[in-house]
Amino acid sequence: MRFLPFLLTIPLMAFAAPGYQAERTKDHGIDVVRLADAQRGVEVSIAPGLGMRGYEMKVHGKNILYFPLPDVSALETSRGLNGIPFLAPWANRLDQDAFFANGRKYILNPDLGNFRRDQNGLPIHGLVTYSTDWRVVNVASDDKHAEVTSRLEFWRKPEWMAQFPFAHTIEMTYRLSEGVLEVHTRVENHSAEAMPLVIGYHPYYQITDAPRDACKVHLAAKQHYELSNKLIPTGAAKPIEFPDPTPLAHHQLDDVFGDVNHGDEFWIEGAKQRISIRYGPKYTVAVVYAPPGRDFVCFEPMTGITDGFNLAHEGIYKDLQSVPAGGQWEESFWIRPTGF
Repeated sequence: MRFLPFLLTIPLMAFAAPGYQAERTKDHGIDVVRLADAQRGVEVSIAPGLGMRGYEMKVHGKNILYFPLPDVSALETSRGLNGIPFLAPWANRLDQDAFFANGRKYILNPDLGNFRRDQNGLPIHGLVTYSTDWRVVNVASDDKHAEVTSRLEFWRKPEWMAQFPFAHTIEMTYRLSEGVLEVHTRVENHSAEAMPLVIGYHPYYQITDAPRDACKVHLAAKQHYELSNKLIPTGAAKPIEFPDPTPLAHHQLDDVFGDVNHGDEFWIEGAKQRISIRYGPKYTVAVVYAPPGRDFVCFEPMTGITDGFNLAHEGIYKDLQSVPAGGQWEESFWIRPTGF
Protein backbone atom coordinates (compact mmCIF):
# COMPACT_ATOMS: atom_id res chain seq x y z
CA MET A 1 0.00 0.00 0.00
CA ARG A 2 1.15 3.52 -0.76
CA PHE A 3 -0.21 6.85 0.36
CA LEU A 4 -1.46 8.76 -2.67
CA PRO A 5 -1.81 12.55 -2.77
CA PHE A 6 -5.35 13.81 -2.92
CA LEU A 7 -7.23 17.06 -3.23
CA LEU A 8 -8.76 18.53 -0.08
CA THR A 9 -12.51 18.03 0.12
CA ILE A 10 -15.30 19.53 2.17
CA PRO A 11 -15.06 17.81 5.60
CA LEU A 12 -18.42 18.69 7.12
CA MET A 13 -20.39 15.55 6.30
CA ALA A 14 -20.11 11.79 6.32
CA PHE A 15 -18.74 10.02 3.27
CA ALA A 16 -19.77 6.44 2.55
CA ALA A 17 -19.07 3.83 -0.07
CA PRO A 18 -19.92 0.13 -0.25
CA GLY A 19 -17.95 -1.55 2.52
CA TYR A 20 -16.23 1.65 3.72
CA GLN A 21 -17.47 4.65 5.68
CA ALA A 22 -15.86 7.81 7.04
CA GLU A 23 -18.10 9.71 9.44
CA ARG A 24 -17.79 12.84 11.58
CA THR A 25 -19.72 12.25 14.79
CA LYS A 26 -19.54 12.68 18.58
CA ASP A 27 -18.47 10.26 21.31
CA HIS A 28 -19.32 11.34 24.88
CA GLY A 29 -19.53 14.92 23.65
CA ILE A 30 -16.16 14.84 21.84
CA ASP A 31 -15.90 15.46 18.10
CA VAL A 32 -14.51 12.29 16.52
CA VAL A 33 -14.10 10.72 13.11
CA ARG A 34 -14.91 7.05 12.62
CA LEU A 35 -13.53 4.99 9.76
CA ALA A 36 -15.22 1.65 9.10
CA ASP A 37 -14.48 -1.37 6.95
CA ALA A 38 -17.75 -3.28 7.27
CA GLN A 39 -16.63 -6.27 5.24
CA ARG A 40 -13.74 -7.00 7.61
CA GLY A 41 -15.38 -5.80 10.82
CA VAL A 42 -12.84 -3.04 11.51
CA GLU A 43 -13.71 0.38 12.99
CA VAL A 44 -11.18 3.10 13.84
CA SER A 45 -12.01 6.13 16.02
CA ILE A 46 -9.90 9.30 16.03
CA ALA A 47 -10.24 12.43 18.19
CA PRO A 48 -8.81 15.27 16.03
CA GLY A 49 -9.22 17.93 18.72
CA LEU A 50 -7.40 15.83 21.33
CA GLY A 51 -4.00 15.45 19.71
CA MET A 52 -5.37 13.80 16.55
CA ARG A 53 -5.23 10.65 18.65
CA GLY A 54 -6.51 7.33 17.42
CA TYR A 55 -8.04 5.75 20.52
CA GLU A 56 -9.86 2.73 19.15
CA MET A 57 -9.17 0.21 16.41
CA LYS A 58 -11.86 -2.37 16.95
CA VAL A 59 -11.68 -5.66 15.09
CA HIS A 60 -14.97 -7.55 15.44
CA GLY A 61 -15.60 -5.47 18.56
CA LYS A 62 -12.17 -6.00 20.17
CA ASN A 63 -10.04 -2.87 20.61
CA ILE A 64 -6.43 -3.62 19.67
CA LEU A 65 -5.32 -0.21 21.06
CA TYR A 66 -4.69 0.01 24.79
CA PHE A 67 -7.06 2.67 26.12
CA PRO A 68 -7.70 2.28 29.89
CA LEU A 69 -9.76 5.47 30.27
CA PRO A 70 -13.56 5.23 30.79
CA ASP A 71 -14.23 7.03 27.49
CA VAL A 72 -12.61 9.47 25.08
CA SER A 73 -13.78 12.56 27.01
CA ALA A 74 -11.27 11.65 29.74
CA LEU A 75 -8.50 12.72 27.34
CA GLU A 76 -9.48 16.33 28.06
CA THR A 77 -8.01 16.05 31.57
CA SER A 78 -5.83 12.92 31.49
CA ARG A 79 -2.23 13.40 30.42
CA GLY A 80 -1.35 9.72 30.29
CA LEU A 81 -0.36 7.99 27.05
CA ASN A 82 -2.64 5.50 25.34
CA GLY A 83 -4.02 4.82 21.88
CA ILE A 84 -1.77 6.38 19.22
CA PRO A 85 -0.10 9.57 20.52
CA PHE A 86 2.01 11.75 18.21
CA LEU A 87 5.36 13.05 19.50
CA ALA A 88 6.84 16.27 18.06
CA PRO A 89 8.88 18.39 17.58
CA TRP A 90 11.06 15.98 19.54
CA ALA A 91 10.21 12.36 20.23
CA ASN A 92 11.16 10.80 23.55
CA ARG A 93 13.80 12.61 25.61
CA LEU A 94 16.24 15.46 25.36
CA ASP A 95 19.27 15.18 27.65
CA GLN A 96 18.91 18.81 28.82
CA ASP A 97 16.60 21.84 28.60
CA ALA A 98 18.12 22.68 25.23
CA PHE A 99 18.79 21.24 21.80
CA PHE A 100 21.19 21.92 18.94
CA ALA A 101 20.11 22.59 15.37
CA ASN A 102 22.29 23.70 12.45
CA GLY A 103 25.16 24.35 14.82
CA ARG A 104 23.22 26.61 17.18
CA LYS A 105 21.98 25.93 20.69
CA TYR A 106 18.32 26.65 21.47
CA ILE A 107 17.24 26.93 25.12
CA LEU A 108 13.84 25.66 26.26
CA ASN A 109 11.76 27.94 28.47
CA PRO A 110 10.19 25.87 31.27
CA ASP A 111 8.16 28.88 32.44
CA LEU A 112 5.91 28.46 29.40
CA GLY A 113 4.68 25.20 30.95
CA ASN A 114 4.10 23.45 27.63
CA PHE A 115 6.36 20.41 27.88
CA ARG A 116 6.50 17.44 30.23
CA ARG A 117 9.41 15.92 32.10
CA ASP A 118 10.24 12.26 32.64
CA GLN A 119 11.13 10.56 35.93
CA ASN A 120 14.65 12.01 35.68
CA GLY A 121 13.47 15.56 35.00
CA LEU A 122 14.31 15.46 31.28
CA PRO A 123 12.04 17.08 28.64
CA ILE A 124 10.01 14.33 26.98
CA HIS A 125 7.59 13.83 24.06
CA GLY A 126 7.64 17.35 22.63
CA LEU A 127 4.87 19.95 22.65
CA VAL A 128 1.85 18.77 20.64
CA THR A 129 0.78 15.42 22.09
CA TYR A 130 -2.44 16.82 23.58
CA SER A 131 -2.96 19.73 21.19
CA THR A 132 -6.48 20.98 20.50
CA ASP A 133 -5.28 22.89 17.42
CA TRP A 134 -5.63 20.15 14.80
CA ARG A 135 -8.13 21.08 12.06
CA VAL A 136 -9.84 18.44 9.93
CA VAL A 137 -9.34 19.17 6.22
CA ASN A 138 -10.54 15.94 4.60
CA VAL A 139 -12.95 13.12 5.41
CA ALA A 140 -13.61 10.70 2.56
CA SER A 141 -14.27 7.13 1.52
CA ASP A 142 -14.61 5.19 -1.71
CA ASP A 143 -14.74 1.52 -2.64
CA LYS A 144 -11.13 1.00 -1.54
CA HIS A 145 -10.62 2.96 1.67
CA ALA A 146 -11.86 5.41 4.31
CA GLU A 147 -9.68 8.25 5.59
CA VAL A 148 -9.40 11.44 7.60
CA THR A 149 -6.72 14.14 7.34
CA SER A 150 -6.04 16.93 9.85
CA ARG A 151 -3.59 19.80 9.77
CA LEU A 152 -1.60 21.38 12.58
CA GLU A 153 -0.10 24.79 11.83
CA PHE A 154 2.74 24.81 14.32
CA TRP A 155 3.96 28.22 13.16
CA ARG A 156 0.78 29.94 14.38
CA LYS A 157 1.52 29.25 18.08
CA PRO A 158 4.02 31.71 19.64
CA GLU A 159 4.49 29.49 22.71
CA TRP A 160 5.53 26.58 20.47
CA MET A 161 7.77 28.71 18.26
CA ALA A 162 9.49 30.04 21.41
CA GLN A 163 10.58 26.48 22.20
CA PHE A 164 11.23 25.23 18.65
CA PRO A 165 11.69 28.19 16.28
CA PHE A 166 11.16 26.37 12.98
CA ALA A 167 7.96 27.40 11.21
CA HIS A 168 6.23 24.30 9.90
CA THR A 169 2.91 22.59 9.25
CA ILE A 170 2.05 18.95 9.98
CA GLU A 171 -0.63 16.92 8.22
CA MET A 172 -1.70 13.54 9.57
CA THR A 173 -3.89 11.04 7.73
CA TYR A 174 -5.48 7.88 9.11
CA ARG A 175 -6.42 5.63 6.19
CA LEU A 176 -8.25 2.28 6.58
CA SER A 177 -8.03 -0.15 3.66
CA GLU A 178 -8.44 -3.94 3.50
CA GLY A 179 -8.41 -4.19 7.30
CA VAL A 180 -5.08 -2.36 7.60
CA LEU A 181 -4.66 1.09 9.16
CA GLU A 182 -2.11 3.41 7.59
CA VAL A 183 -0.92 6.43 9.61
CA HIS A 184 0.65 8.92 7.23
CA THR A 185 2.50 12.09 8.28
CA ARG A 186 3.60 15.01 6.13
CA VAL A 187 5.76 17.89 7.41
CA GLU A 188 6.16 21.15 5.47
CA ASN A 189 9.07 23.36 6.51
CA HIS A 190 8.26 27.05 5.99
CA SER A 191 11.57 28.18 7.51
CA ALA A 192 14.50 29.71 5.66
CA GLU A 193 16.84 26.94 6.85
CA ALA A 194 16.73 23.17 7.28
CA MET A 195 14.56 21.84 10.11
CA PRO A 196 15.99 18.84 12.01
CA LEU A 197 13.47 16.04 12.36
CA VAL A 198 13.17 13.68 15.33
CA ILE A 199 9.45 12.91 15.49
CA GLY A 200 7.47 9.74 15.99
CA TYR A 201 4.49 7.93 17.44
CA HIS A 202 3.96 6.01 20.69
CA PRO A 203 1.19 3.48 19.80
CA TYR A 204 -0.08 1.19 22.55
CA TYR A 205 -1.17 -2.26 21.33
CA GLN A 206 -3.00 -4.94 23.25
CA ILE A 207 -3.71 -8.62 22.68
CA THR A 208 -7.05 -9.73 24.12
CA ASP A 209 -6.76 -13.53 23.98
CA ALA A 210 -3.70 -13.93 26.25
CA PRO A 211 -2.05 -12.09 29.19
CA ARG A 212 1.21 -10.25 28.64
CA ASP A 213 3.44 -13.03 29.90
CA ALA A 214 1.89 -15.51 27.46
CA CYS A 215 2.69 -13.25 24.49
CA LYS A 216 5.77 -13.06 22.30
CA VAL A 217 7.16 -10.35 20.05
CA HIS A 218 9.24 -10.16 16.90
CA LEU A 219 11.72 -7.30 16.51
CA ALA A 220 12.18 -6.24 12.88
CA ALA A 221 15.51 -4.51 13.45
CA LYS A 222 19.18 -5.45 13.53
CA GLN A 223 20.86 -3.01 15.94
CA HIS A 224 20.33 -2.45 19.67
CA TYR A 225 21.44 0.91 21.09
CA GLU A 226 23.14 1.08 24.47
CA LEU A 227 21.37 3.46 26.86
CA SER A 228 22.56 5.44 29.87
CA ASN A 229 20.81 5.14 33.23
CA LYS A 230 18.64 8.06 32.05
CA LEU A 231 17.60 6.15 28.89
CA ILE A 232 19.70 8.34 26.58
CA PRO A 233 21.69 6.52 23.87
CA THR A 234 25.43 6.53 24.48
CA GLY A 235 26.20 6.13 20.77
CA ALA A 236 27.26 2.50 21.13
CA ALA A 237 25.21 -0.18 19.37
CA LYS A 238 25.44 -3.92 18.92
CA PRO A 239 23.55 -6.60 16.99
CA ILE A 240 20.24 -7.63 18.59
CA GLU A 241 20.75 -10.56 20.94
CA PHE A 242 17.10 -11.15 21.89
CA PRO A 243 15.66 -14.53 20.94
CA ASP A 244 13.31 -14.54 17.95
CA PRO A 245 10.50 -14.49 18.83
CA THR A 246 11.04 -12.94 22.25
CA PRO A 247 8.75 -14.23 25.04
CA LEU A 248 7.55 -11.29 27.14
CA ALA A 249 7.44 -13.47 30.24
CA HIS A 250 11.21 -13.24 30.49
CA HIS A 251 11.89 -9.76 29.18
CA GLN A 252 11.30 -6.17 30.21
CA LEU A 253 11.62 -3.88 27.21
CA ASP A 254 12.28 -0.13 27.14
CA ASP A 255 14.84 -0.22 24.36
CA VAL A 256 15.94 1.65 21.25
CA PHE A 257 16.58 -0.31 18.07
CA GLY A 258 18.09 0.77 14.76
CA ASP A 259 18.73 -0.59 11.29
CA VAL A 260 15.01 -1.36 10.94
CA ASN A 261 14.22 -4.08 8.42
CA HIS A 262 11.62 -2.35 6.27
CA GLY A 263 10.76 -5.57 4.42
CA ASP A 264 9.69 -7.15 7.72
CA GLU A 265 7.11 -6.34 10.42
CA PHE A 266 7.25 -5.91 14.17
CA TRP A 267 4.58 -8.02 15.83
CA ILE A 268 3.07 -9.17 19.10
CA GLU A 269 1.26 -12.50 19.21
CA GLY A 270 -1.03 -14.10 21.78
CA ALA A 271 -2.89 -17.42 21.52
CA LYS A 272 -4.26 -16.75 18.01
CA GLN A 273 -4.24 -12.98 17.73
CA ARG A 274 -1.39 -11.03 16.16
CA ILE A 275 -0.81 -7.30 15.65
CA SER A 276 1.81 -6.55 12.99
CA ILE A 277 3.39 -3.15 12.32
CA ARG A 278 5.36 -2.20 9.24
CA TYR A 279 7.49 0.95 9.07
CA GLY A 280 8.06 3.04 5.96
CA PRO A 281 11.76 3.54 5.12
CA LYS A 282 12.07 7.01 6.70
CA TYR A 283 11.21 5.53 10.11
CA THR A 284 14.71 4.32 10.80
CA VAL A 285 14.44 3.74 14.55
CA ALA A 286 12.10 1.71 16.75
CA VAL A 287 11.56 2.19 20.46
CA VAL A 288 9.94 -0.89 22.00
CA TYR A 289 8.26 -0.54 25.39
CA ALA A 290 6.73 -3.54 27.18
CA PRO A 291 6.96 -3.10 30.97
CA PRO A 292 6.20 -6.06 33.25
CA GLY A 293 2.74 -6.22 34.75
CA ARG A 294 1.17 -4.14 31.95
CA ASP A 295 -0.92 -5.71 29.20
CA PHE A 296 0.40 -3.68 26.29
CA VAL A 297 3.40 -3.32 24.03
CA CYS A 298 4.54 -0.19 22.19
CA PHE A 299 6.29 -0.42 18.84
CA GLU A 300 7.20 3.23 18.32
CA PRO A 301 8.17 4.41 14.80
CA MET A 302 10.80 7.15 15.04
CA THR A 303 12.70 9.26 12.52
CA GLY A 304 15.77 9.26 14.76
CA ILE A 305 17.14 8.03 18.04
CA THR A 306 16.27 9.52 21.42
CA ASP A 307 18.07 12.88 21.89
CA GLY A 308 18.96 12.78 18.20
CA PHE A 309 19.38 16.59 17.91
CA ASN A 310 22.06 16.75 20.58
CA LEU A 311 23.77 13.47 19.75
CA ALA A 312 24.08 14.57 16.12
CA HIS A 313 25.68 17.84 17.25
CA GLU A 314 28.18 15.86 19.30
CA GLY A 315 29.04 13.76 16.25
CA ILE A 316 27.75 10.59 17.92
CA TYR A 317 24.67 10.16 15.70
CA LYS A 318 25.23 10.31 11.93
CA ASP A 319 21.71 9.70 10.61
CA LEU A 320 19.75 12.77 11.70
CA GLN A 321 17.04 13.59 9.16
CA SER A 322 16.01 17.12 8.24
CA VAL A 323 13.43 18.90 6.10
CA PRO A 324 15.03 21.34 3.64
CA ALA A 325 14.07 25.01 3.73
CA GLY A 326 10.75 25.28 1.92
CA GLY A 327 10.63 21.50 1.52
CA GLN A 328 8.55 18.68 2.87
CA TRP A 329 8.91 15.21 4.39
CA GLU A 330 6.38 12.38 4.48
CA GLU A 331 6.16 8.79 5.62
CA SER A 332 3.73 6.11 6.87
CA PHE A 333 3.49 3.13 9.15
CA TRP A 334 0.87 0.39 8.90
CA ILE A 335 -1.03 -1.63 11.54
CA ARG A 336 -2.34 -5.06 10.52
CA PRO A 337 -4.37 -7.15 13.02
CA THR A 338 -5.04 -10.84 12.35
CA GLY A 339 -6.73 -13.63 14.28
CA PHE A 340 -9.27 -11.40 16.04
